[in-house]
Amino acid sequence: MELTLTTGRELPPPDAAEDGVWLQCIDCDETYAPFDEIRYTCDCGSLLEVRYDDLPDWDDFEGRGVWRYSAALPFDEGVSLPEGDTPLHRVPRLESAVGVESLRVKHEGMNPTGSFKDRGMTVGVRVAGELGVDRLACASTGNTSAALAAYGARAGVETLVLLPAGKVAAGKVAQASLHGARILEVDGNFDTCLDIVQDLADRGEAYLLNSLNPFRLEGQKTIGLEILEAHREDYGEYPDRIVLPVGNAGNTAALYKCFRELVAAGALDVDDVPKLTGVQAEGAAPMVEAIEEGNDETRRWDHVETIATAIRIGNPVNAPKALPGIRETGGTAVAVSDEEITDAQRALAGEGVGVEPASAASVAGLRKLRERGDVAADERVVCLTTGHLLKDPDAAAAAGAKPQPVPGDTDGVLAHLQD
Repeated sequence: MELTLTTGRELPPPDAAEDGVWLQCIDCDETYAPFDEIRYTCDCGSLLEVRYDDLPDWDDFEGRGVWRYSAALPFDEGVSLPEGDTPLHRVPRLESAVGVESLRVKHEGMNPTGSFKDRGMTVGVRVAGELGVDRLACASTGNTSAALAAYGARAGVETLVLLPAGKVAAGKVAQASLHGARILEVDGNFDTCLDIVQDLADRGEAYLLNSLNPFRLEGQKTIGLEILEAHREDYGEYPDRIVLPVGNAGNTAALYKCFRELVAAGALDVDDVPKLTGVQAEGAAPMVEAIEEGNDETRRWDHVETIATAIRIGNPVNAPKALPGIRETGGTAVAVSDEEITDAQRALAGEGVGVEPASAASVAGLRKLRERGDVAADERVVCLTTGHLLKDPDAAAAAGAKPQPVPGDTDGVLAHLQD
């Protein structure tokens, strides 16, 4: 495997660094001070990454949750609820049915607001405090709005969320509402919402906390650190492959950055880097299209539709970071149907792991890749599930067993059970 190491101790800190931290363009290598001004992208228009003068080894981590990994983050602590330390479930029946050496499920739905987004917000909202902003904003398919509203409330900062009208699950809207966010329902899809939020941010009207913000991904890279530590503890080795749902591709980019930093620090051998494997719904699969066609850029899909609302995205902003991550780790990408997603959701529920539809895409994708022979029987695999079942109760009810009316007495119940 040939891993491009663009972050490491061998890079001297530029003049823009503050306490060994700076922002750097992924294309032209221009550097910027991290907290002197509000900045989301490079002047050349490309994405930025957070860089560090010193990268930690495994021995530098202590405590629990996201901030266990503070040595790999811009601060020692953030605005916390707390988050992280999510379970890595064993799923023996599913493991046997799929036919791999081992299968574990990293359940990010066990974070405080029920999704992985909390990991990014604990860092991002702390950065907002450093910058002194007074309004936070995001576009969302639901989970980002719930997390931003909760962490904004914790920090005592006004939050503004833009949602595609009629396209966000009720559980997620309820979270944002109760946590006090100002909710705007936009006539358009998620990508329209993000266009507007980016424009608001450019005009100085709000601090953007979508994954275009490079600090968001710093929190999300702790998913990778937790997976590697827990898997090594249980099996004595790292997983061969991590399969994850892809919407805006932030987690794919974050995990790739996590692995690169560990390799650069000498804490992970390049041959032990897991293959990053992305899964999208067939109705919203621009990343899969790019991988299959060998393109370096994604084509924006203006019309997207899938039951997996959390990944109903046609223009993944982190594709320039995520596509190299998939390719350079030896991974791949696959699209799955809504029916395959729902079937995988039921299979996970049968193991006691309740997830929203987008989360189940990872398992649906693994099944498909295993059937095609793209995943070998001797692989140790981790599937990432990103949101809790109760994020989308309507989808859960539709996928589950229907209630059965019975008489109001014991004999009537017993008679019904014998039918």
